[in-house]
Amino acid sequence: MFGRRIELLRLFGFAIRLDLSWFLAVGLLTWWLASGVFPEPYPDLAPAVYWLMGLATALGLFASVVLHELAHALVARRYRLTIRSITLFIFGGVAEMESEPPSAEAEFLIAVAGPAASVVVAVSCLGVGALGPIVGLPMPLTGVPMFLGLLNLLLVGFNMIPAFPLDGGRVLRSVLWKLKADLRWATRISTGIGSGFGMLLILLGVWRMIAQDISGGLWTLLIGLFLRNAAKISYKQLMLRRSLEGEPVRRFMQPDPVVVSRAMSVAELVEGYIYRYHHKLFPVVDGDRLIGCVTTQAVKELPQIEWTRQSVNAVLLPCSSENTIGPDANAVEALSRMSRTGQSRLMVVEDGRLLGIIALEDLLNFLALKVELEGGQQGSTG
Repeated sequence: MFGRRIELLRLFGFAIRLDLSWFLAVGLLTWWLASGVFPEPYPDLAPAVYWLMGLATALGLFASVVLHELAHALVARRYRLTIRSITLFIFGGVAEMESEPPSAEAEFLIAVAGPAASVVVAVSCLGVGALGPIVGLPMPLTGVPMFLGLLNLLLVGFNMIPAFPLDGGRVLRSVLWKLKADLRWATRISTGIGSGFGMLLILLGVWRMIAQDISGGLWTLLIGLFLRNAAKISYKQLMLRRSLEGEPVRRFMQPDPVVVSRAMSVAELVEGYIYRYHHKLFPVVDGDRLIGCVTTQAVKELPQIEWTRQSVNAVLLPCSSENTIGPDANAVEALSRMSRTGQSRLMVVEDGRLLGIIALEDLLNFLALKVELEGGQQGSTG
């Protein structure tokens, strides 16, 4: 979902990160507010004031999104769910959970926590905006919180549409899950609605562009594409997790992985291994001892002119929890670790020895086969 991210700060132990698309969102929102919104209700102000009001509102809105996602994360923590981070991006923010909630009740409470926090923020901002003129605050200092409150109410209304992965869709899933005690069925229904809602927004966006509303239409279309894609991915992730539950890593690992030596040159690594096997991670061994790994990303960061001069040792990454896993670990944990780190391969290690490699591709192939063989069968997953 995300590209390069910047860690901004930590709140209550959660990392708050900015996707690079966030800067584009702030710029566009500031421009829209400064040029198309504030001049009408607040006339005769200097252009710089409109821009400052726009920037303050945009930053305030994303601060509100952080509080919204933080509410989700704090309730999720009560149910022992691991939150990787809270990331702000062009369409708002998301608290990234590593697993599904343990029950329908937990899903419901986690889902409603965010909108509840946003309602509190909206009411507070509207209160400040309403009291501002009474206590003699300058016009800009009343306009910003007033409009910020209205934006939060609009976002709550949009978020509560029962289309997964919006909060309203998660509430719907929790209700369906409770009624039938079947998480897979509830997810299929709610993500189906989410996908359909995304398609509706796509069509609306195309219609708006045909009607000469290019910027509004493009924005609506992009939101629709995002929601439709997120709904489909959410269902696939659930299917994969459920299929892998209880399965040990050793069942999926490749027992004879291609390994490299720390003494070979980076040029030899590229020509003889990366271009030949097309892997993004290679274990580095010294005899029968695993000493680390080398990745295509590490090679990419080394200037190409140095490839013939430097050995693999120059780009060697040590073994860590981000690139290794035990053979008896749950395959779901391997999937979560890959998702968290962006790795598509993990080294399977026991007592310092390399036993094999587990690859995302192998997990996905297993899921495809299982769906093909068992797709017509229904079973409770609650």
